[in-house]
Amino acid sequence: MVQPARAETAQPSILLRETVGNIGVLTLNRPAARNSLSEGLIGELHAALDDIAQDNAVRAVVIAANGSVFSAGHDLKELTARRADADRGRAYFAHMMAICSSMMQAVVRLPKPVIAAVQGVATAAGCQLVASCDLAIASDHATFATPGVDIGLFCSTPMVALSRNVTRKQAMEMLLTGEPISAERAREIGLVNRVVSADTERDAAIALAQQVARKSAHTVRIGKEAFYRQAEMNLADAYRFAAEVMTENMMARDAEEGIGAFIAKREPKWEDR
Repeated sequence: MVQPARAETAQPSILLRETVGNIGVLTLNRPAARNSLSEGLIGELHAALDDIAQDNAVRAVVIAANGSVFSAGHDLKELTARRADADRGRAYFAHMMAICSSMMQAVVRLPKPVIAAVQGVATAAGCQLVASCDLAIASDHATFATPGVDIGLFCSTPMVALSRNVTRKQAMEMLLTGEPISAERAREIGLVNRVVSADTERDAAIALAQQVARKSAHTVRIGKEAFYRQAEMNLADAYRFAAEVMTENMMARDAEEGIGAFIAKREPKWEDR
């Protein structure tokens, strides 16, 4: 049964949370507002990720959305309303960029894989959310864009995640033109992993999450953290760091069990340690 991420009012929850086996599914639920990332939705999503980080029963996460749009990015009406503040909204804008950036980093730092299931349009911070996830499955109806340049607001924070997923020239083309790209083009440039038929993306993302969830959670946690840390290092430092990580990983119970099972040609029995 689908449960609100945090039940606070009688209004429909802006974020739905359910568990499918050992997979946590978080569903953006502001379809009338194109699932724009309001202050409330950012907070709900960050809180849910923090909860899941401590929940050993959840081994992977899928982020999906209701409606025809995955996410149109920041809630521009919410931001524009603060132009009436004494500072013309500067403090609020800084606050919103900070909490959104913190939430995106929570996706990356979650010690469990996070998979985006993109059913429709993902623009600006919505595209950033897809890029921040470890993996992404897109419907063949999905499109992706960083169109801030069209309204005089360059997609600078989405740029951070986008430029860490695709090559510089592909990222710059999206950022400078604002033009949308198809799901297939997003797959070609590395923004998403797979493109599937419309209305199957959620199930495909859950299936991929379940595939990863069958691995040792301890090993996956080590690997995900190491992947992002080494990516920011120069080549020599990355190899030194990775060698240290692999040495420690070899000492783990699950590595001993997994290697032993491979040699004995049997299925490993993980204890996640």
